[in-house]
Amino acid sequence: MTIFGIETSCDETAAAVVENGVKEICSVVASSKELHEETGGIVPEVAARKQVESITPVIQECFERYKESQGFSSIKDCMRSVDAVAVTVGPGLVGSLVVGIEAAKALSLALGKPIIPVNHLVGHIYANFIDNKDTIEFPAVALLVSGGHTDLVLVKDHHKLEYVGGTLDDAAGEAFDKVARLLGLSKYLGGALLSKKAQECEENTLKGKLPRPMLDQDNFDFSFSGLKTAARRIVEEKKYSTEVIAKEFEDAVVDVLTEKTIKAVKKFGVKTILLGGGVSANTSLRDRFMKESARIGIKTHIPPIRLCTDNAVYIAGAAFFNNRPEKYEKIDANPALGIMDLL
Repeated sequence: MTIFGIETSCDETAAAVVENGVKEICSVVASSKELHEETGGIVPEVAARKQVESITPVIQECFERYKESQGFSSIKDCMRSVDAVAVTVGPGLVGSLVVGIEAAKALSLALGKPIIPVNHLVGHIYANFIDNKDTIEFPAVALLVSGGHTDLVLVKDHHKLEYVGGTLDDAAGEAFDKVARLLGLSKYLGGALLSKKAQECEENTLKGKLPRPMLDQDNFDFSFSGLKTAARRIVEEKKYSTEVIAKEFEDAVVDVLTEKTIKAVKKFGVKTILLGGGVSANTSLRDRFMKESARIGIKTHIPPIRLCTDNAVYIAGAAFFNNRPEKYEKIDANPALGIMDLL
């Protein structure tokens, strides 16, 4: 089954073609990141306008790449080969979501093919299935960790998910970005720069000084606002270098994410760990998960870094495994869509 996917939940405009939920044929991503760097954050109206500007060129380029990669004689031929159109319906910025959804509806109508709504959060989980040579076994525990979400989910099977726990305040990625700003590393999306700075630390003289929130509690929830506040206090003391603070903060977040996930693995007796979301591109987090899962004999799957951030590849992949027409009464933007919705 060949699915054409569209993703416009935030500031990326993306389209992709995926076969049978696992084979990436082609992908195109356009970003308005530079515009948001000027304002120090995403302005929803600006993001939506850029989506309007980018959506048609991105779809056209994706079909061109599809045509070239598969040797079709014309664009019409490759368009006819598409079996369905998938699109992100939430969560995200409502204006951005609407652009992608309306484009998907138009494409679905033009092609005479069904449209499959996709939960963006669930999509992150399915990035693990793309071009993965290993078999993913269920049940699994999925850690979804991004700028807006930090959730632990028990994946019993396709479209059989159980919410286990999540953040009570800031998401991990949000905390990374805010502390990066405190350290003067970046005004916008500075988490990656913070991690890079942490790698410069030769000796963590702050080791253990920042809190590891909620590790002592018998649940699977997270809280990073207190950790962020503690980091602010240390920054204000002006006693420690930027790289030392960055290292200790990153270690604290990685400790919490890893230990909480391993605890869930043991409780539910799963065979697999799945990571997803932008923060799963963090090198320290990836290394720690591979080390800890190997220690307890559990297989961990982590998407390639390019599939950790927003793209349409995993949207098309998730659509293949979670196509349930009986659940789709109306396909509209839902900016507050929860991870258990559309299942």
